[in-house]
Amino acid sequence: MAAAGTPVVFVHGLWLHADSWGDWAELFRAEGYVPMAPGWPGEPGTVDEARKQPDLVAGKGIDDVVEHYAEIIRGLDVKPIAVGHSFGGLLAQILAGRGLAAASVAIDPAPFRGVLPLPISALRAAAPVISNPVNWGRAIPLTYDQFRYAFANAVDEQEAAELHARFAVPGSGVPLFQAAAANLNPWTEAKVNTANPGRGPLLIVSGEKDNTVPWSLANAAYKKQKRNPGVTEIVEMPGRGHSLTIDSGWREVADTALAFVRRFVPA
Repeated sequence: MAAAGTPVVFVHGLWLHADSWGDWAELFRAEGYVPMAPGWPGEPGTVDEARKQPDLVAGKGIDDVVEHYAEIIRGLDVKPIAVGHSFGGLLAQILAGRGLAAASVAIDPAPFRGVLPLPISALRAAAPVISNPVNWGRAIPLTYDQFRYAFANAVDEQEAAELHARFAVPGSGVPLFQAAAANLNPWTEAKVNTANPGRGPLLIVSGEKDNTVPWSLANAAYKKQKRNPGVTEIVEMPGRGHSLTIDSGWREVADTALAFVRRFVPA
């Protein structure tokens, strides 16, 4: 795939759709980059369709999603920037660890093997899925109250309701079980090659008030990643929750990511 500028591959996480990157894509396009926001394998084209057909993403695990994005990247003429949020932040790190990204930004990234903290808030955010083993093979939606806690705790009630109505979709249960058991399973798919010198520059972004991926998880990932010979940085966004990529403060986060990317990879 030939592009007029450097590609930026946006990777969303659980309970969101590829459409959640719309504002980010426009910003990066205006700066000369070529944004791409592919959905997860099986993901339909709209939020509405994703809600009506949850079985299309049910049963998809981490390797399924990583290979899907890796295949897209291999079709590009140049290495892209990888920008991911939540489980997308974990996927972006996996792709970078395979040498498939020129630089990467992991925003409130899901944990990988070797990230040891087990915050109570993160367990509570994951409970709608991991509390029932049957959910392994299902795609599970979040109720408004669950979404409010896991994503939209740092915005007011009206905005939280609007975000849930606009963005929330069912998410595959498999990745959450994989991440939860990562430190018990040597063969887990929730693992990152943090030592690869071809990883490229990496920025980890953490929302100060994030319940799903609090600072302890983001910082533990940073401590593992900073041993890499490439540039590794972390920044905390004050007052922000897990919805920081889609709520009314998205631009501050996007500008932070864009400034990091521009230091290393021109458009």
